[in-house]
Amino acid sequence: MGTTERFDAAYYARFYGRRPVHDRRRIGQLATAVTSLAAWWKIPIGSVLDIGAGKGYWRDWFVMQRPRVRYHGLDVSEYASARYGHEHADVSTWVPKRRYDLVICQSVLQYLSDDSAHQAIEVLAQACRGLLLVEAPTTADRDHVIDLERTDLDINWRTGDWYRTALERGFVEIGAGLWASRSLPIPFFELERARRRDRVTSRVIEL
Repeated sequence: MGTTERFDAAYYARFYGRRPVHDRRRIGQLATAVTSLAAWWKIPIGSVLDIGAGKGYWRDWFVMQRPRVRYHGLDVSEYASARYGHEHADVSTWVPKRRYDLVICQSVLQYLSDDSAHQAIEVLAQACRGLLLVEAPTTADRDHVIDLERTDLDINWRTGDWYRTALERGFVEIGAGLWASRSLPIPFFELERARRRDRVTSRVIEL
């Protein structure tokens, strides 16, 4: 089965139906937190790129809370793109025509091969001039965090270090899934940024 076919109506019914991994309320809480932190750091959010836009919960939040923000949704799913009004494209081969203040990439990278994920992360760096929000389950998450009954486990499992190594070329890790473009002229305080991995031994905390 091709990638596009995989994310069909049945997929959305299973993972975004009665017991969704993320629902409108949860995304609203996350959107409030992200935009509030951007305001704290004086990073204007006038444009948003939502990769893997799905049901369009981020778009709906911005329409209600920040109607002047320019939003663009992208999804590899033909079903989601047609039903929820996104651009149908694969982020690993997509060419951004502009840069965005906030780029959202939730539950996308884990479905891509290593080469395609690297290409997608390069696209993220090209498209982002401000903040990037990334969500992708890691091997440690699989073993200690996620609900195995509500999560799609048929993905490419990678370590957090794999993602960090790939992302650090274009971004500085802040924390809580947030990354700042290296082109962003914001002098973050040391304790606002994630600790550099070469100064700390990576370890898994058992829950």
